[in-house]
Amino acid sequence: MDPTTPPAAPRPLRRDAELNRQRILVAAKEVFAERGLEATLDEIAKHAGLGVGTVYRRFPNKEALIDALFEEGFAQILELTEQALANPDAWQGLVGLLTRMAEVQAADFGLRDVMLSETYGRDRIAQMRDRIKPMMERLVERAQEQGRLRADFRATDIMAVQLMISATVEFTHGVRDGGWRRYVPMVLDGLSASRDGVTELTEPELGDDDLHSAMQCWPRYRRGSAHVDVRRQQDL
Repeated sequence: MDPTTPPAAPRPLRRDAELNRQRILVAAKEVFAERGLEATLDEIAKHAGLGVGTVYRRFPNKEALIDALFEEGFAQILELTEQALANPDAWQGLVGLLTRMAEVQAADFGLRDVMLSETYGRDRIAQMRDRIKPMMERLVERAQEQGRLRADFRATDIMAVQLMISATVEFTHGVRDGGWRRYVPMVLDGLSASRDGVTELTEPELGDDDLHSAMQCWPRYRRGSAHVDVRRQQDL
């Protein structure tokens, strides 16, 4: 090579690759939050304005993308559990945890699907559950020792309770923002060992039109097709 020839400028591949990676993560968070984990890498690439080949170069499969995307979400779940356990009133800690978990599910369907999945993010979920399990068990024990939680409740029941709440989050999504909040107190009242009365419901009931809209919308989401915002349709 001629020594007088200046060296070619390095191509900014590393910077471009990192920018594309961030675009993919942002797009994936938005798509998964609305669609859940049924969304494909092709859909995410389209939402990011990138070719699907670019997505596969950064993330060889959907599980790798999910693992990277929800690292922050996993940390949030751990923090919520730690806060619940630190509450001197274990019952209020449990109530706060289940309510905040429902808020997380309502805001991000993708994270909710990962939390309840045995397919995606399996290793990370297993690690998270291993860390959370002893905290949940201690929280339940303390709430029972304080006479607030029914004695036959077990820490493993929390997953089933989360599934119940998750179903109402999904059912009311796109029809009534926060509609799921009506049903959380009903579930929690059933877990209480004793009470002077029932918890006041601050969220109104779903009307006939709301129920009809929710029933039209919900099965389409369950089959994995695009979620339809019924309110938006009604405004057209």
